[in-house]
Amino acid sequence: MCGIVGLYLKDDALRPELGRRLTAMLIEMTDRGPDSAGFAVYRNGAPEGWTKLTLYHSASTYDWAGLQDGLAGALDTTCQGVRRASHFVLMTAAPADAARQWIGDHHVDVRIMSVGESIEIYKEKGLPMVVAARFELETLSGSHAIGHTRMATESAVTTEHSHPFSTGRDLCLVHNGSLSNHNRLRAWLRRRGIEFQTDNDSEVAAGYLTYCLGQGASLKEALEAALKDLDGFFTFAIGTRDGFAVLRDPIACKHAVLAETDQWVAMATEYRAIAKLPGSEEARIWEPAPGRIYSWERSAERH
Repeated sequence: MCGIVGLYLKDDALRPELGRRLTAMLIEMTDRGPDSAGFAVYRNGAPEGWTKLTLYHSASTYDWAGLQDGLAGALDTTCQGVRRASHFVLMTAAPADAARQWIGDHHVDVRIMSVGESIEIYKEKGLPMVVAARFELETLSGSHAIGHTRMATESAVTTEHSHPFSTGRDLCLVHNGSLSNHNRLRAWLRRRGIEFQTDNDSEVAAGYLTYCLGQGASLKEALEAALKDLDGFFTFAIGTRDGFAVLRDPIACKHAVLAETDQWVAMATEYRAIAKLPGSEEARIWEPAPGRIYSWERSAERH
C-alpha cells in the first residue's frame, strides 16, 4: 500500500524546480503511506576524488561539527558538511571505506544513509507533508530524485525502516510490495559481505542489487537477475548517479504509471501524483509492462 514517486529531468534548466515538483508528488501519495516518508535527491556532486555521505542521528542537538572535525583529524583529510534537520551531509576527501569505518568505530549511534558522489537521502517518521517541510525539500535542486511514502506492514515504523534504502555507492531503491524470501536472501548476502541496518525486506532488495553490481553486472543485468531471485510482489524505483530505473515483478500486481515529455520523465504509484507536474496533460502516459526494465540516464535517455 506504499506510494512511490520519481522524477528525472531531461531539461537541465528545470533543476531548480526538482524539489518543489517532487514535493507535490510525494504529498499526493500521503494516503498510501502516512507512517513515514523519504526521498533521494541527486545533486551537488562531490569534487573529484571526494565522497559525499548522508548521516542521521535522532538527537536534534547532535554534535555534527565534532564528528566532522574528528574525522578530518583522524584521517588527515579535508571535510565540509551541512546539517539538514536530523541529517548531515558530509563531504570528505578521505577514501569512502576509511570514512565509513571511522564513523562506525567512533560514532556507533550514527546511521549512514547513503554514500556516493551526488546522492543525498533524507527520511523520517511522519506524514509526507511534514517530512518534506522538515528537510525543506522544495528548496533542493538537482537532476533527478525518487521518493516513498510508507504504510508499514512487516517491520517497525522507524526512521531507519523508512525508504529509500541505499547499500551501494550512489545507488538506492524504493519499493511497493512484499518479498517472501528476504530472510534467506539476507543471510546469503551477509555471508558475501553485504551489510544491513534493518530487518526490512526492501533493504534486502537494495543489497541484492549492490551485490550483483559488485560482481561486475550492469544495472540491467542485476535487475534481470532480481526477477529470478526475488520472490514476492514488487514495484521498484532505483536511483543511480546518472538516472533511474523502474521494474515490476512478472505478475505486476502493484500499481505503477510512467509518463514522459520532452522535458522530464516521471513515475508514480498512481497517476494523480504525476498530474501535479506542469505539462502532464501533454505527456505520453503508460503502464509499465510486467518484468520489463525501464531506465533513463544522462548518457542516453531511453525506455
